[in-house]
Amino acid sequence: MDTKQDAMPQISGDAGAPTEEQRHLVGDVEQFLRDAIEQLEPEASERVRRPGRPRVLPALCLWAGLLVCVLQGGGSQLAIWRLLSSRGLWDYPRFGLTDQAIYKRLAAAGTSALERLFAQISELLRVRLGPFALKDLVTWASEVFALDETTLDPVARKLPSLRDVPIGDARLLPGKLAGLYDIRRQQWRRIQYIADPHENEKVAARGMVVDLPAGSLILADLGYFAFAWFDALTDAGYWWLSRLRNKTSYQVQHIFYQDANVLDAVVWLGTYRADRAAHAVRLLRIRLGDRTYSYITNVLDPTRLTACDMVRLYGRRWDIEMAINLVKTHLNLHLWWSAKPVVIMQQIWAVLIISQILQALHLEIAGRAGVDADEVSIALLIQYLPIFAHDGRDPVAFFVEVGRDAHFIRPSRRIKRQVPFVPPDQIAPLPPTLVLVRTPHYAERRCGRGKARK
Repeated sequence: MDTKQDAMPQISGDAGAPTEEQRHLVGDVEQFLRDAIEQLEPEASERVRRPGRPRVLPALCLWAGLLVCVLQGGGSQLAIWRLLSSRGLWDYPRFGLTDQAIYKRLAAAGTSALERLFAQISELLRVRLGPFALKDLVTWASEVFALDETTLDPVARKLPSLRDVPIGDARLLPGKLAGLYDIRRQQWRRIQYIADPHENEKVAARGMVVDLPAGSLILADLGYFAFAWFDALTDAGYWWLSRLRNKTSYQVQHIFYQDANVLDAVVWLGTYRADRAAHAVRLLRIRLGDRTYSYITNVLDPTRLTACDMVRLYGRRWDIEMAINLVKTHLNLHLWWSAKPVVIMQQIWAVLIISQILQALHLEIAGRAGVDADEVSIALLIQYLPIFAHDGRDPVAFFVEVGRDAHFIRPSRRIKRQVPFVPPDQIAPLPPTLVLVRTPHYAERRCGRGKARK
């Protein structure tokens, strides 16, 4: 279930399609969804003439109903049935079918159509968010990504096979998601489903970053800390930034700067022959108040990535945590519509599609208002978006116009650490003869399974 944007096709217009101005992201999200859904190829089973009565509900209407229910906060498959059979969707007729017909269609439909739609919408958004991307974020890196995983919440014990499973049992966990998040565009770049909720993060890590643009910078937390992983990223031509795990041994090779609160140095990770990294890395250890923070990176030039920039850049890793919170909390991915694996995966992909669009609106509002995205409340955007859509108002224009007065735009509560300034003229240059690569040795550690962190 690996979605790569590099190969994503663009959505092309057709006769009678809305104008570019109407199709712009500031318009009605449902209209945007409709335009994208109608570009999908009909399912193969619908293109082939088969004997018997044709399907009452076209596949495109099924997926449209699923997505609109996610957008409107519907909490079950029953909500899809009510929308399609009672209320009606867009200008499609109301469909005369039973709720069981919806259940059976979803159980048999798979996820390929939703995965294609996620890829198409992601590519369209990637292009359209160009003017609002955070281009001033480490301009020397080709792209900036955050990598993380999240364990999915347990399913309800509704299926006969699950009724005797105790609450809290791992068998109720449907798995987890590994995500690669585009920090500059505030979009999911790649999503992978992992069936084993206890699988160690490092198992899927290399596959998550394969084929990224050379010179990309990757932010990852301690769940990915491993000498072999760091060396692999460096050898592949990627920049990376992480924290230093407690009790990790290291040997200082060169000190750029040191005082009572700051140590900026080049070090070897691992002082024992049985476990040591191949590439020297840069260590920044900084004391703020009564706490000490330690960061490591393969960016060895302190003028390219200053101590202050390093701390602030790692703070952007929180963006992926906020994106996960949007998916699981605000879009209700913690409330499963079914315990059937295929319906779980359909709900996941539907939520991710809506998440991409909402994140795009969020970033565009921030860009047009001239504020950081942290200052725009995405929770209020989700709350008021259906009202704007119903009234035909432009949500971006409204948020930009009255956002500050209505407290849609307010000071960010994200912690911003005040890092002591290191004068450039006090940085000791790296000696040109310093050896920065050695023969590695990676200790054998169990990484196939491990306790889930979230």
